[in-house]
Amino acid sequence: MIFARHALLSSGWAKDVRLVLSHGRIEQIVTDTTGLPDDSRVDTLLPALGNLHSHTFQRAMAGMTEQRKAGRDSFWTWRTLMYRFMDRLTPEQIEAIAALVFVEMQEAGYASVGEFHYVHHQTGGVAYDNRAELSLRIMAAARDTGIGLTHLPVLYTYGGAGKAPLADGQQRFGNDVDGFMALVAKARSVMTDLPEDAVLGIAPHSLRATCPDDLAETLAAHADGPIHMHIAEQPKEVEDIKGWLGARPVAWVLDNATVDARWCLIHATHMTDAETRGLAASGAVAGLCPITEANLGDGPFNGPEYLAAGGAFGVGSDSNVNISLTEELRTLEYSQRLRDMARNVMVVGEGSVGATLYTGAARGSARALARDAGEIAEGRLADLVAIDSTHPALFALSRDQLLDGLVFAAKDSVVSDVWSAGRHRVREGRHIARDGIEARYRKALGGLLTSL
Repeated sequence: MIFARHALLSSGWAKDVRLVLSHGRIEQIVTDTTGLPDDSRVDTLLPALGNLHSHTFQRAMAGMTEQRKAGRDSFWTWRTLMYRFMDRLTPEQIEAIAALVFVEMQEAGYASVGEFHYVHHQTGGVAYDNRAELSLRIMAAARDTGIGLTHLPVLYTYGGAGKAPLADGQQRFGNDVDGFMALVAKARSVMTDLPEDAVLGIAPHSLRATCPDDLAETLAAHADGPIHMHIAEQPKEVEDIKGWLGARPVAWVLDNATVDARWCLIHATHMTDAETRGLAASGAVAGLCPITEANLGDGPFNGPEYLAAGGAFGVGSDSNVNISLTEELRTLEYSQRLRDMARNVMVVGEGSVGATLYTGAARGSARALARDAGEIAEGRLADLVAIDSTHPALFALSRDQLLDGLVFAAKDSVVSDVWSAGRHRVREGRHIARDGIEARYRKALGGLLTSL
């Protein structure tokens, strides 16, 4: 049970709130009450966000790609380095990296994650004896850390637009449709080892990594569950798809697939105004990764028009170069300010930008990850985060200013506790299994670095 001095409920702010949890859900909420001796006592309780887009293995190369080489650096030169790094990873290393990433996410305030998982095979593309070996490693990391997992195996068949063959660095990703379906079936069969809030979806990597017929066949075989796809991240990608399929990526997907609330389109950075409105109207979630998009030089999302059209959004840590919930939301707003040379951009009409960003991302990530969460209400999953509003960055603010302070003035160190479907794994700002998981990561990464 949880007793909070303040809590942001679905109905608004409340004082002296006691939550009764049962089987991972919020069974009862009582306000203006007192806590009981065995309650977990916190200062301010918020609905926890889900991290809707992550490639955990890339966390281990953070800081290794920030030295400029001859010529112009871009997403595409970064990708070459990423392929070379990834090609050396063993299953044990992938699991150890994922576990630390999940710990860091929870300590930052995330209760769940969408793992967009595209490393499937051994170096050179040879399948493991268990086709879902590396999916099992991600699941083991989620089980050890207690994070809520939406696992998203990736269909990655081609090396580029027009059915280009896989390049050497992409061999570990590759599956045809039949191989992909076998992988998903195997992953589904072993998810029974995870808590019941775990979700399995699919992720056609991008239009450039599949083709229209394969995409249609894959979608037809998966009538339920989340569907995530990279889209329109880079201008070159937009031009390549337009040259091949005769339409820009977002427009093509909206015209040729039944895009609805099951979908999460990742990045969607380079859209026309019509595409922006069309994506918003579809009910899909725009999966924004502001830190990674800034790190890779992708460009800013078309935020104001998307919000004005009623679009749903969430945030993800993508490359995991810096895992910070507050920084993702802050960078999202600041990217809009830099482009427009204006302040307080990501809000419709008047009101709190911090509240718009935080509550919008909470609802959007829950939809994208197929989690019955996103707000504190009876019957919902107990995905909860507690922050310390007495922290120097926050103590002078009113309740109506608190989310602005969290997004723009605070660091993730204000997070004191996190529950993922009721699993209380972050206490006093630290994951209860951090020491052992960090030691395993250090050992695994030491072996990796000696092989580079």
